Amino acid sequence: MNKIEEYKKEKDGLDVLRDIPRYVQEGWEAISEGDRERLKWTGVFFRRQTPGSFMMRIRIPNGISNAAQIRTIGEISKDFGKNFVDITTRQQIQLRWFKIEHVPQIWERLKAVGLVTLQTGMDNIRNVVGCPVAGLTPNELFDASSVVQEFTQMFVGNKAYTNLPRKFNVTITACKEACTHAETQDIALTPATKEIDGSEVKGFNVAVGGKLGSGGYRIASPLDLFVTSEEAAAVCSHIVMIFRDHGTRALRTKARLAFLIENWGVERFRRELERRLDRPRRTAGKDERSAKHTDHVGIFRQKQEGLNYVGLTVPVGRITTEQMLQVADLAENYGSGQIRLTIGQNLIIPGVPDNKIGDLTAEPVLQELRYDPPEVMRGLVSCTGMDYCHFALIETKGWALKTARALEAKLGKTQPLRMHWSGCPAGCGNHSVADIGLLGKNIKLNGEVVEAVDVFVAGAAGCEPNPPIKIMEDVPCEGLPNVVAGLVQHGAFKAMRQQLRKIPQASAVGVTAPAEKEPVRPTIRAQEIQEGSAKLVRVNKDEVAVFKHQGQLCALQNNCPHEGGQLSAGWIEGDEVVCPLHGYKFHVKTGACSTDAKLKAKIFKLVAQGDGFSIAD
Repeated sequence: MNKIEEYKKEKDGLDVLRDIPRYVQEGWEAISEGDRERLKWTGVFFRRQTPGSFMMRIRIPNGISNAAQIRTIGEISKDFGKNFVDITTRQQIQLRWFKIEHVPQIWERLKAVGLVTLQTGMDNIRNVVGCPVAGLTPNELFDASSVVQEFTQMFVGNKAYTNLPRKFNVTITACKEACTHAETQDIALTPATKEIDGSEVKGFNVAVGGKLGSGGYRIASPLDLFVTSEEAAAVCSHIVMIFRDHGTRALRTKARLAFLIENWGVERFRRELERRLDRPRRTAGKDERSAKHTDHVGIFRQKQEGLNYVGLTVPVGRITTEQMLQVADLAENYGSGQIRLTIGQNLIIPGVPDNKIGDLTAEPVLQELRYDPPEVMRGLVSCTGMDYCHFALIETKGWALKTARALEAKLGKTQPLRMHWSGCPAGCGNHSVADIGLLGKNIKLNGEVVEAVDVFVAGAAGCEPNPPIKIMEDVPCEGLPNVVAGLVQHGAFKAMRQQLRKIPQASAVGVTAPAEKEPVRPTIRAQEIQEGSAKLVRVNKDEVAVFKHQGQLCALQNNCPHEGGQLSAGWIEGDEVVCPLHGYKFHVKTGACSTDAKLKAKIFKLVAQGDGFSIAD
């Protein structure tokens, strides 16, 4: 049993709520290791980079907020933080730099405007994502935001949902323009129609098991299931309960719903869902999505006559307190008072009458938060980065802005572009579904460790999803603008995706594949690996890091048992491999972990094969 499961067995995550008054009195140093993890169930995060200063993640279902809420969050950041917040790729807001003694006051102020932070971290259902212009855009099948709210009300504060094997992401959308990356989610409800009893019924098709981290992008598997909006929340609940009851809990890097789907297959999962629903399923309806993608940035007509919504770019999602207060004023003075958040880390002001558009666009803050940004800024997305996240390997937000500004100065106007940055393999910047995806890493250059990226291109979600392809490795961030300039200007991303979709993928989960010949095991030659470095080898479903240490080859699992870092990208210190993600150390011959004795890396045996070696069974 891993240590997080031990913590959950000792005490439910939400039970730490009763301990917070004590920690307020005793100070953050008194918080036990277990309770530092459990605090994440309440939306409060201890940050190793800023000991004593915490982060809080605010739940905003469907990204639908209002001026009063945004103003309150801005004022809280001003009073307790450092005058900025981050908008996330799940339509949430993250506060930073407050102390544990501030938590009760912050919660009271958030509660007064209808906001909560519960279950926004760890093994919970995270913020439920939806189309940020639900109920506004004419390009939707129907307004699905009420389903998001209904499902959210089912699980927030409910301990039946607080002991999942791993985090759980949900998208519920009826937008036809693929604005939510649905195929990356544990549950994806997307717009569909179906003829039932002679009438066309609007609802959702259901897919499960999508993910971005824990080994890369896995496209959600269609369940061949149609549900109405009235049934949708209950169906989502049953899917979560199946995951709670049957998902693996041994290794956290293999604990997402995707791995249960891989283990069971779609058919078995569907049968279990039907058993719990206690009714025959309806097969999938007609997918009502188009191949078009939108980010909702710009000025758009609403379905309500004479009204518009205005999407504003927030570069890399970081917004100052002053900007937040100004946006809140604009929403009240020009719009309906609502403010909405997008998965592209941007803001939307809805309900702006035609005769107020000119005055709104002339407001000074819209020179900073632009409705008409350069393309390299418009599609710029970044995870938190190493300044505040201990998983990240590089400072993503800083590099993203520096790179985008350099490209803008160098190239001027470019083609439409989505450039996404993730600081670690968890993929929180959604780099796998971007035109250009950048995955942070550390490399050794001239004997020094520097920040670098691997470059991916042409990933996609939506009705025509595909994984990206990696085209460059170990690109130092300092030189990135020059390296990718040609790609930004001339990259044929649509054509790349069309070609990637022609590549045969693995058989659909749950479908029996034809018998295959035993795979040829790759030959590993010592002379091909530099001393102290590794070669990544794939054998069946295992990824193996083969290191050359003191002239000998040693093989161990590539995924770090701690949090899934790529050991093949690490380095040797003494007789130990150092994980580049968090510095955990594993003995190259025994797999023993000197950082945490409970962890151990699997060791693989090497056997002679021709003029080299191969991985034994």
